[in-house]
Amino acid sequence: MVCSEFTEDTKSINQLSKFWMIKFKAIFVFAIFSIVFFACNSDANKTPTDKYNSGVINISADESFKPIIDEQVKVYEAKYPNVKLLLHYKPESDCIKDMADTNTRAVIITRKFSNDEERFMLDSMKVVPTQMVMAYDAIAIIVNRDAEDSLFTVEELKNILKGKFKKKLIPVFDGVKATSTVRFIVDSLLRGDSLNQNVRAANSSEDVIEYVAKTTNAIGFIGVSWIGNKDDLQQRSFLTKVRLAKLESNDLPGKFIHPVQANIYEGRYPLTRQLVFVLKENYKDGLGHGFKNFVSGELGQLIFRRAYLVPAQMQFEVRHATMREE
Repeated sequence: MVCSEFTEDTKSINQLSKFWMIKFKAIFVFAIFSIVFFACNSDANKTPTDKYNSGVINISADESFKPIIDEQVKVYEAKYPNVKLLLHYKPESDCIKDMADTNTRAVIITRKFSNDEERFMLDSMKVVPTQMVMAYDAIAIIVNRDAEDSLFTVEELKNILKGKFKKKLIPVFDGVKATSTVRFIVDSLLRGDSLNQNVRAANSSEDVIEYVAKTTNAIGFIGVSWIGNKDDLQQRSFLTKVRLAKLESNDLPGKFIHPVQANIYEGRYPLTRQLVFVLKENYKDGLGHGFKNFVSGELGQLIFRRAYLVPAQMQFEVRHATMREE
């Protein structure tokens, strides 16, 4: 009997303990949720300390565009000495993840946020991202200086990437996962098909150039802003190491073209893409808006034009001309 009573009491105590344990866990989870919720809201609604002409903010940018974004930042900081734009170059997917980071004010990528992503940011961070196409870019194809082939059709590029080309060429990217170049090629060129196992991954666009320069049968895929500006001393040095291949024009079968501004602007070059500025800033006079207005203004757009990208916010005039032999 004593044992029975003791057992029953033990059961009651255990049940009571379980009850309070469950209740404690619920209170604990609620407390953690409340802390995170109010922290996020207080961060989103706190009084800003930066302005268009002063302050410090973090921006994550696709590594493919480092040369041109560095130039934009250099000019903006020279114009406003009290400004510091901290650029963090990384794969595109990491840039997108950074939009959930309260320390990141903006990202520079090659696509706009989806409706679902916008809703997530509105629900979780109480902010709707501002999105703007700054310029139009292209993926350049580079080959070794001694390579036999430097003219390619889109179909031949597909076969190279699938390992079905008539010659054994080694495709090289700035990484095989998460980069904007890989995503664009898989989505827009391969239409969802996988890259072949012979694809090589370099650590950066500059490493792609170095690999192609040393490997006769390599073919590299990089952003044109790394190789297309003949007025840039570093890019001119790159062109002494590799050759810029030509792709078959979209509108003239049999004609092969380079990714120059006119061909990007008129849609003749097959591998073109957008350069998008995505801003997470609720107030209009913040540093993020200041930089956004700069890159979309006359000076910022001229910097894109000088770098041989196509400005998206400024009218780009193409003059057709013919040469007459005397």
